[in-house]
Amino acid sequence: MKIELAGSYGYRRMIKSSVPSILMMLMTSVYGIVDGLFVSNFAGTTAFAAINLVWPAIMMLGALGLMFGTGGSALVAMIIGQGDRDRANRAFTMIVRSMLIIGLFMTVLFFIFARPIVILLGAEGELVHLCVLYGRILVLVMPLFMCQMAFHSFFMTAEIPQLGTKLTVICGIINIALDALLIGVLGWGVTGAAIASAAGMAVGGLFPLFYFTSKKRDANQLRFTTTRTEWVYVGRACTNGLSEYVGNISLSIVSMCYNLQLMRLIGESGVAVYGILLYIGFIYASVFIGFNITISPVISYNYGAQNIPELKSLLRKSLVLLFVAGSILTVLSEVLSGPMAGMFVSYDPQLKALTARAIRIYMISFMICGLNMFVSAFFTALNNGLVSAVAAFTRTLIFELGSIFVLPLFLGLDGVWLAVDVADVLALIMSAILLTAFQKRYQY
Repeated sequence: MKIELAGSYGYRRMIKSSVPSILMMLMTSVYGIVDGLFVSNFAGTTAFAAINLVWPAIMMLGALGLMFGTGGSALVAMIIGQGDRDRANRAFTMIVRSMLIIGLFMTVLFFIFARPIVILLGAEGELVHLCVLYGRILVLVMPLFMCQMAFHSFFMTAEIPQLGTKLTVICGIINIALDALLIGVLGWGVTGAAIASAAGMAVGGLFPLFYFTSKKRDANQLRFTTTRTEWVYVGRACTNGLSEYVGNISLSIVSMCYNLQLMRLIGESGVAVYGILLYIGFIYASVFIGFNITISPVISYNYGAQNIPELKSLLRKSLVLLFVAGSILTVLSEVLSGPMAGMFVSYDPQLKALTARAIRIYMISFMICGLNMFVSAFFTALNNGLVSAVAAFTRTLIFELGSIFVLPLFLGLDGVWLAVDVADVLALIMSAILLTAFQKRYQY
């Protein structure tokens, strides 16, 4: 079934259209989660803490792909809405080409400076060696991982999100199978986890490069084309997608600060607990990100076509759907906190109890964080990357980062888990202010 950007979107169509992208993001989250499950249960807490310490740095690089993808797809979809397919293909080609070059450059930098980077992240003793090992293996496929992240959005703009979902499922199966073999059977620990994830990332990045190069594709479909160097497209894509990059960079920085605080308060156990929170958070956030990936190109298309009534409808219905979804996820966390914790640390009753309490506090934020994420994505879709970046920046790097250091002074360890809840309440107020301030300009 082909999903089209044009036409009216009711609640049913929005949900049905977003399912492929949500599944795609859920499977993408499998990389870190499955690695964590196998490493925690077969290699122990130290190895588990190692991959959690270095993963934020890996995601800081991978987020460049998300920036090019979300910003680029918003630009390409808007151009398609204006009726210029040839220019859309040229923009698409230039954006992906530039992203690959940057990915190669980042790979070299991280590989050379891996050791000082992980020490800066708080690694000590044996953790340093394990972090460097895991990080260097993963960074070898970084350009392809960036491609995989970028094409999450471009598959929707090309009106074929189901293909992206199928590809991601295949990559997830590869990752799981290799984790079971390399960690569970051969006992390779962190090395096996890194190889398994790298294999999935490589397949996920290579396939779309070949697919969109194929000469068998219809002339009216999105595809790579011969084009001169046109940096204006790259600049606009980066500007549009800046919020997604700022948001992910901020999240990675915040994750590092969480780890530093937890190492200070309770040591490696705290880092392990936070890693579990991130894994569950990845799954929950996948619902919101997948929805945004689906709806953002539709918003961009209608903005380019100046279909204001549909633009208003998309905004209102999206906020309703995301609040309902967030409320359901929050209730699930409160009810299932014990089993969720047991999936990772059933071997340690004390650590399991600590994790369950952290889940109950931390996951309250998901009732409203989907709304904040959508507001940022909404302005990206309108090709206003600056406002989108402000929304993303204040939520994580100001509100959450401040809460991480202030709340533990009064509430101790619970203050660390509560930081994200306080940040999302403050961010919701900021989101409402931004939507009100720009309502007249965009007529939504």
